[in-house]
Amino acid sequence: MARKANESKASIGVIGGSGLYDIEGLKGVRELRVRTPYGAPSDAIRVGKLDGVSIAFLSRHGRGHRLNPGEINYRANIYAMKLLGVQRIISVSAVGSMKELIEPGDVVFPDQFIDLTKRRTSTFFEGGLVAHVAFGEPICGSLAQALAVAGEGAGAHVHRGGTYLCMEGPQFSTKAESRLYRQWGVDVIGMTNMPEAKLAREAELCYATMALATDYDCWHETQEAVTVEAILATLHNNVALAKAVLKRVVPTLAGAPACPCHRALDNAIVTAPASISATVRKKFGVLTDRVLGSKKGAR
Repeated sequence: MARKANESKASIGVIGGSGLYDIEGLKGVRELRVRTPYGAPSDAIRVGKLDGVSIAFLSRHGRGHRLNPGEINYRANIYAMKLLGVQRIISVSAVGSMKELIEPGDVVFPDQFIDLTKRRTSTFFEGGLVAHVAFGEPICGSLAQALAVAGEGAGAHVHRGGTYLCMEGPQFSTKAESRLYRQWGVDVIGMTNMPEAKLAREAELCYATMALATDYDCWHETQEAVTVEAILATLHNNVALAKAVLKRVVPTLAGAPACPCHRALDNAIVTAPASISATVRKKFGVLTDRVLGSKKGAR
């Protein structure tokens, strides 16, 4: 049965990628099926407390891994997190390494993205409301820093910074593509962080990625071509490590100060308030009421 989002609040959201379908140690767990104007999120959201801190956990692909990267309803996922009061999102994602020094099993906290997705809606703002948010620094620096410190404390081989290239998938790269991306200086490649990060910025949420390297894509001449079997073998250890990192980082985020990410819509909305209909204002209210107010300019 669906619950209303205001029945439960969480300050931290975790979106789990391949292999991470739950968080151990959550207490007082409730499952919420959140309604959004964009349809249903990937799965029910599990809300509970980890070391006393309220967390909302969502399996990006759905439990049982039912959704491929292009099928994920990214807008519903981020909107649902916003409805639940989330202020910071930790994205956990399996990636391929594009550099020799990033070995399978390593953890990367990228600070840049290249978006090569092709068929995904990458904005909330359409149909009567236009906004252009700044995205030069797509990752929340303070959240990424906290994650990196927690990763090192958990014994991970951590790489701070780097570029995550997001491809459409669900097929893996050709060798020609993989070699091209290496020429671009890309550090890791994945299929899911776009448009997730863009939507998080539009929703004024902090966003950072914990990228779990599982393979060398297909560019490495002395390694076998990437396969699902090889990925899953490495992923098992990576997921255990990711859970250890989350266990360490969550208490450090409790009561964290406000961040510039939380004001991303300041000066970003270009539609004149008087031109925004009451229907449009209501639809986007969860995202825009801080800037526009709930009634001003409605008609």
